[in-house]
Amino acid sequence: MSLLTPGGSRPETPGTPTNGPGPQGFSDRARWHVRSFLPVLAWLVAAAVVSVVHRFVPGSRWMLVHFLLLGAVSNAIVTWTWHFTGALVRRPASATETQHQVVRQVLLNVGVVGVSAGVVGGQLRTTVVVGGVLAWHGVALGIRARRSLSNRFRRTITYYTAACLLLPVGAALGAFMAAGRSDEWQSRLVLAHLALNLLGFVGLTILGTLVTLWPTMLRTRLEEGSERTFAAVLPILLGAIVVTVAGSVLGLTWVVAAGLVLYAAGTVTLLIPLVRTAVRKPPWQFSTWSVGAGMVWLLVALGQLVWLVVRTPRVARVHDDLGLVVSSFAVGFVAQVLFGALSYLLPVMLGGGPAAVRHTTSMTQRFGAWRVTVTSLGLLVCLLPVPSLVRVTASVLVLVALCFTPPLLVRAAVVAHRLRTHPELTRALPLPERRADGAPTPSHERERGRPLGGLVAGLAAVLLAVAGGVAMDPAAVFRSDAAGGVTPTGRTVDATVTAQGMRFTPDTVTVNPGDRLVITVTNTDADVHDLTLETGEQSGRLARGQSARMDVGVVGRSVEGWCSIVGHRQMGMVFHVRTTGGDDVAAAPGVAGALAGGGHGGHAAGGAASPEVDLHGTFPADFTARDATLPPAPAATLHRITLRAQDVDLPVGPGVTRRMWTFNGQAPGPAIRGKVGDRFEITLVNEGTIGHSIDFHAGALAPDGPMRTIQPGERLVYRFTATRSGIWMYHCSTMPMSVHIAAGMAGAVIIDPPGLPRVDKEYLVVQSELYLGAGSEPADAAKIAAHQPDAVVFNGTSGQYDARPLTAKVGERVRFWVLDVGPDEPTTFHVVGAQFDRAFKEGAWLLRAAPGEPDAPGGSQALDLGAAQGGFVEMTFPEAGHYPFVNHMMSRAESGAHGIVEVR
Repeated sequence: MSLLTPGGSRPETPGTPTNGPGPQGFSDRARWHVRSFLPVLAWLVAAAVVSVVHRFVPGSRWMLVHFLLLGAVSNAIVTWTWHFTGALVRRPASATETQHQVVRQVLLNVGVVGVSAGVVGGQLRTTVVVGGVLAWHGVALGIRARRSLSNRFRRTITYYTAACLLLPVGAALGAFMAAGRSDEWQSRLVLAHLALNLLGFVGLTILGTLVTLWPTMLRTRLEEGSERTFAAVLPILLGAIVVTVAGSVLGLTWVVAAGLVLYAAGTVTLLIPLVRTAVRKPPWQFSTWSVGAGMVWLLVALGQLVWLVVRTPRVARVHDDLGLVVSSFAVGFVAQVLFGALSYLLPVMLGGGPAAVRHTTSMTQRFGAWRVTVTSLGLLVCLLPVPSLVRVTASVLVLVALCFTPPLLVRAAVVAHRLRTHPELTRALPLPERRADGAPTPSHERERGRPLGGLVAGLAAVLLAVAGGVAMDPAAVFRSDAAGGVTPTGRTVDATVTAQGMRFTPDTVTVNPGDRLVITVTNTDADVHDLTLETGEQSGRLARGQSARMDVGVVGRSVEGWCSIVGHRQMGMVFHVRTTGGDDVAAAPGVAGALAGGGHGGHAAGGAASPEVDLHGTFPADFTARDATLPPAPAATLHRITLRAQDVDLPVGPGVTRRMWTFNGQAPGPAIRGKVGDRFEITLVNEGTIGHSIDFHAGALAPDGPMRTIQPGERLVYRFTATRSGIWMYHCSTMPMSVHIAAGMAGAVIIDPPGLPRVDKEYLVVQSELYLGAGSEPADAAKIAAHQPDAVVFNGTSGQYDARPLTAKVGERVRFWVLDVGPDEPTTFHVVGAQFDRAFKEGAWLLRAAPGEPDAPGGSQALDLGAAQGGFVEMTFPEAGHYPFVNHMMSRAESGAHGIVEVR
């Protein structure tokens, strides 16, 4: 018997007729399910977005799990349990019941949005709304079942009702957790919350549905005796949940383990007839493969949790290691079952006739074997003790596989609507294949043999992801662990470390050889930090107020750590793990020692040699140099400007591109010009990946507020009035300041001196240094500290004005504004073949004609500037030709600080 067509009846949807308007579009039933699917889709998209940008979103781990489970899954449960209940009891919903169902779905999403927003603000009062809605839904399902005739599948509705009544308790525990409790109680509540919501609300609903949905998806009958097994298992599962919650609240890990084992036993008992059904009628498409894989992952997750509880003597320790277990539950079990079920159910509910259903179903099943293989194997790789970058590449691949399903479902809905609107398209669909005797070929026979290619492709994709992760960090493969062969003592040392002010406090932890070390690191600084150990453990980037737990494992030797944010290690953010009595066990020798020990020395992140800038290379034909032309000051006296901190790939030399930290995508930043007395209102928007700030030398004001560091996604407004003339530097002042400036975050503000004479052309030349880091890092703090630039450049790119000269005409007066933004090297600006007859430096005229005199009595050959100094020089060119302009500190000119003025 089919769940969707019990007793031969058509599927029923709350408050809608079973027959729709036919060719005019979706039936009422189909429209209902399309609308109900939209919130599910929205929460899935939100979860996908958070998974991509999780490093920059506070509380991203919580959001990712709850957008999937509380948002998408709860909406799917409310929709489909109502539908299945109607199908099982064979009684259409009344108009009042339908209205109540709509209200529940609306309130559910309002509540989930409120909970999500409340996490950021620390207020979770809307959990009452979510819990109340699900309790109301469970009661409504029970009432609907009691008013119907007896049915052998009414036990399914009992599963639904029990599940919905458990969630309000779990939601209340979640609110208690957010209210702030001691570590011990926090851990107890987390375990109880997990048992009630995942095993209770989600688990009971899925298990209760699969008894009838599984054979329906396989297009076969129920296994004989399934109903009796089904009825007997529910008390076992409920009892297991009660035992698990009680053990969690009491802090008794052995009771928690017993409850989990009992739940696993009940699950296996319920799955036995489902496995027999699959043996008799093997799964043949994505829907059944995905649901089957999800059930396997449920048992894997239960096994993980049991093992975690058994090996941990205190509940407080369990809380710290739940991340991987929740991943198995959320991705392996819930996401795969949800996607598999929706891929089967949505085309059936959209309807349109057998041919249309067959066509839309084939769309939702595409790349099925590949998707299931990548999701399960990729998740397995993430759970193994692999290097960090391998876990990153595998998790990205899993995300890609999961993201296939929502677009396929949306496309199926669009195609189904088109087929119902245009019946001639349905008639044009291919007929099903037939056997030699004329009977239609069963779908599982048509698909037999096809999954092998998808399985092999999925396996290859996972292997390539692993290989890619290893290639990006080969040292991690050979990196030695902290144990060094010492015998474990069985003791655990918990260390609490704070990141603040470019220091770790404490910066040294001492343990006895053989002790297990667990470090909880919390960032209390305004800037982003992390903690990376030479053995490979990483906290991940932590914004202000965020914490992470690092299990170093058994320690038998010294281990070094640092903050891997560029420049932070060089400023003193280092961490040491020491053992009592000295280090009797040395670090691993040979390749492992070389790669692990030297992996981060000298360079900011990774230790690989940075690429050399080819100072004598050739720019490509389509290269465009930075426009050095300086427009005149605007007539306005109020200047409103937005500067966006952005990470952008820019050319730094011939054939060399680098990811730079920029203002408005330019390095140096855009030039700003005004007059004495003008007011400036600068809005800084941080669209980068770490904290940034801004400091304007052209204004005089207390730096406390306007020069503060803001994190990604934040903004501030910086206001100042220009009271003195000159060419002033602006730059990011976030520590380490030298790194931020060298990475491109500096620019010029020109405040014209009163009575500044007009000239024919004005150019702006900003000198800076390049200290290229390894990998994707824009700057190397060790090179900066050693005063070893890769190049000294004008306007950000080495040699660009040799390839694309500036221009002038004979007799034109040309003014060069020059600013040295450093961060360290000085300049003596010189134009070969020309003499300066006007010079202005640091707010004062050095050389100009006396009133009434056509020319200055003397001349100047170079404008000498230290870091953060500026001025301008003027000249006229006597004849046509090519006039080089250079930093006359010749070693710096030869390292890139040169260009040409082509005079015609």
